[in-house]
Amino acid sequence: MFQHDVCVIGGCGRVGLPLSIAFADKGLSVIVYDLDKSKLQKVSKGIMPFAEKGCDRLLKKVVASRHLIPTDDPSKISRAKFVVVTIGTPVEEHLNPRYDDMIKFFDNIRKYLRDGQYIILRSTIYPGTSENIYAYLKNNGIKIHLAFCPERIAEDRALEELAALPQIVSGFDKKAISQVTNLFNKLTEKIIVIEPIEAELAKLFTNNWRYIQFATANQFYMLANKYDIDYYRIHHAMTYDYPRTKGLPTPGFAAGPCLFKDAMQLSAFSNNNYFLGHSAMLVNEGLPNYLVDKLRMRVKLCDKTVGILGMAFKANSDDERDSLSFKLRKLLEISSGKVYCSDPYVKRDYFIGAEKLVKLSDIIILATPHDVYRTLVIPRSKILVDIWNFFNRAGGLL
Repeated sequence: MFQHDVCVIGGCGRVGLPLSIAFADKGLSVIVYDLDKSKLQKVSKGIMPFAEKGCDRLLKKVVASRHLIPTDDPSKISRAKFVVVTIGTPVEEHLNPRYDDMIKFFDNIRKYLRDGQYIILRSTIYPGTSENIYAYLKNNGIKIHLAFCPERIAEDRALEELAALPQIVSGFDKKAISQVTNLFNKLTEKIIVIEPIEAELAKLFTNNWRYIQFATANQFYMLANKYDIDYYRIHHAMTYDYPRTKGLPTPGFAAGPCLFKDAMQLSAFSNNNYFLGHSAMLVNEGLPNYLVDKLRMRVKLCDKTVGILGMAFKANSDDERDSLSFKLRKLLEISSGKVYCSDPYVKRDYFIGAEKLVKLSDIIILATPHDVYRTLVIPRSKILVDIWNFFNRAGGLL
């Protein structure tokens, strides 16, 4: 009935492509559907459009074997038994979920869906969205099996975690759960079956738990820093060989395309009574402002040149989405004399090399602790802001 096993919509993205490669490496026939022609051209040549550990070699292999076929032809959606949708619920300018975008998406692909297909929603969605989509498809006479299987992998560990972590599977009929379980069993034996609303909340709760953990660490750092106390000495004392605080992260920018957005989705779901999430947002999103304010108190910032090391949202990544480094840059452009930026993985015309940045700047802020910065020599005459304690200088005190 179907020519291919899987079609991944948004298949050249950071969620879709590693999953596509993993399925193709297991011998499945995978269609990678995407509208980004530049990414499709790279993928068709076996070139990863972004950094992801282990994917470069496997992508070349599965493209050469024709187990992975990139395309921008939407009619190919009709030819796959399983259709994986990596489009999530976006947040609009007022920080409310835009559920209508999901319906518009399914409106656009409706004519390519076939009776008997299995639609798998993979990205984070607002609670209740999968049930609404199921009703929408059913009301439009499309006899499909719908599942929601949230993606829970960390960037740069996709292939490892797709095999190691349990996969959450939820669906609206027994056949959806059975068939989708069989599909993900090709990647891992560990499957957890729950109801769709439970799966939607499990994904949101997971990301919010991380966001709250980061906010706790950042709040503790600010409190210690207020009294010129080295927070990292406290952190070591709290966490060393002590299991009940082992999960406390170190402070730093908590950003990226999921954490803040998902806190806002839970806020909307709770009718804006999600006070813990609101507090986490104020702490995490306020950290760049806090650093700039502390620098203003210490020096005449308008006369200083400030350099920002690291513009990606996380270490050793080329992903700049929702990075707080760019928020920090905007604040410094208002407050300081001049701002330089550098990143070994993110590219901008105005970026300069790390060594040159250190030489030209009076103040250096380590925003993203890329490993390549280990060899940087930062003179003691420079003011170093290092909330990560990456360079091991007095716990990032300001």
